[in-house]
Amino acid sequence: MASNPQQERQRAHAYLNQLPDSQVSAACGLLEAMLDPVSLAIANAPVDDEPVTEAEAKALQEAREWLKHNRGIPHEQVLAELGITQQEIESYREPV
Repeated sequence: MASNPQQERQRAHAYLNQLPDSQVSAACGLLEAMLDPVSLAIANAPVDDEPVTEAEAKALQEAREWLKHNRGIPHEQVLAELGITQQEIESYREPV
């Protein structure tokens, strides 16, 4: 029997209403990812199985060593230095 979209929506709402408060945010994130074409593309992208180059391995090791002796730079600070906001990143769409 074919599903009725309205009944499915009601069933989804019922499930959301049964979730504990601590899990509502996770459910919203999942729904947002299902609606966001970039997240969907990332989720369906093939696994990067290319080997790490010698230069990349060296850069990773240098970064790890730096972090042993320094505090990381907060995301918000990086955005501020670049002159962009998190909202701009989240709402960015590729030009058509």
